Amino acid sequence: MKTALEQLSGYAAYHRDTRNIATHFIGVPMIVVAITALLARLQFPTPLGQVSLAALITGVLVLYYLKLDLRLGSAMLAFNGLALVAGSAIAGLATPAWLGLGLGLFVVGWVFQFVGHYFEGRKPAFVDDLMGLLIGPLFVVAEWLFALGLCTELRDAIETRAGKTHGASRGARTA
Repeated sequence: MKTALEQLSGYAAYHRDTRNIATHFIGVPMIVVAITALLARLQFPTPLGQVSLAALITGVLVLYYLKLDLRLGSAMLAFNGLALVAGSAIAGLATPAWLGLGLGLFVVGWVFQFVGHYFEGRKPAFVDDLMGLLIGPLFVVAEWLFALGLCTELRDAIETRAGKTHGASRGARTA
């Protein structure tokens, strides 16, 4: 299993343009909430009561993130916990509102992603490695932590491997 540094460095190599990173701050949470909302209506009986598919998947993902790195995994617990609360609230709406919000957040979130990669001038990381779909939310949370002045040693190690962030990539398009 790759380390958190290896996963984040590989993902970061596709995300050096600050405009692309900024779009991910919006698009990734929208996509995570959308998927959570859409899966939250699928309920399964357990000895502890009904549990949604969204809650089960969230639990497995948080365990994976905790195994990668305890600090980042703890932050992902908070991020995914908030997404689960929001997604569950959306799942409790009437069917048209649930589907409209769930699908709408999903589509608009991906629009943000692709606009960011247009600025970057590079395809999304998941095109080359499907793990990018799981590392994207971790990358966003790590970038939030870096912006708060936390985990600076990890940020520096990622930048050593992937390069520093900048306003516009060579060959990237400008708006």
